[in-house]
Amino acid sequence: MYVLHIANKNYSSWSLRPWVLMQHLGIPFEEINHRFGTGSIKPVSPSGQVPLLIDGDTKIWESIAIVEYLAERHPGIWPEDPAARAWARSAAAEMHGGFSHLRNICGMNIGLRIKLNTVPDGLRQNLNRLEDLWKDGLLRFGGPFLAGEKFTAVDAFFAPVAFRIQTYNPSVEERARAYAARLLGLPAMQAWSAAALAEDYRDPPHDAENQAVGTITADFRAPEKS
Repeated sequence: MYVLHIANKNYSSWSLRPWVLMQHLGIPFEEINHRFGTGSIKPVSPSGQVPLLIDGDTKIWESIAIVEYLAERHPGIWPEDPAARAWARSAAAEMHGGFSHLRNICGMNIGLRIKLNTVPDGLRQNLNRLEDLWKDGLLRFGGPFLAGEKFTAVDAFFAPVAFRIQTYNPSVEERARAYAARLLGLPAMQAWSAAALAEDYRDPPHDAENQAVGTITADFRAPEKS
C-alpha cells in the first residue's frame, strides 16, 4: 500500500493536493502526519519537505511528481480527452509554479476567517488570472469541474485555493466562487477540513503570517493543547 507523508491539515496546502485526489478516487493509502517545526520529515524525505509518497522502495516527492506517478498506475488522474488532459496539465503546472502573491499573502489556514488589510496589485493580478483560468476550463470543457464532468488532478491542485477563498473571502466573480464552493462540498474536502479543525496544534510562523495580512474575525479551530 502507498504511504503518504503530509503535514498539519490546517496549514499544508501542498499536502492537500495528493491526499484529496487519492481520497476522492478511492486509491488506498496509509497517511503519516508530521507537525510543522519538528523536522520529523527530514530523515524520510529527499527534499526534507512534504508531501512525500512512498511505494515500496520508491520515494516520490513534489505534488506534481506524485500525481504523474499515480497517473501511470491508476485511471482517472487526468482527463481521458487529449485536449482536456493537455489543458489540465498546463493549468496544474501553472498553479504549482505560479500564483506566488496568492500563496504568500493568503497562506492556508482552514480554521480562521480573515479580513485582509489590503489587496496589493500582485494579489489582485493573481485573482484575476485565477478567474480567467477557471472560466476558461469550465466553459471550454463544460464543467462542473475544470476539465469536464469528473474531478481530476487539476481540481486537486486548486483545492487549496478553495480553502483560501473561504478563509479570506477575496473579491472574485460568482463563477469562481461557485466552483470553489463545489470543491469545498466534496466529501474528501470535508473530511480534510474536519480533521484540520480538530488539530490542537498551532504553528507560530504560519499564524504570524496570517495575522500580519489582516484581521482575524473568527477562529473555528479546536483549543490549543497546553
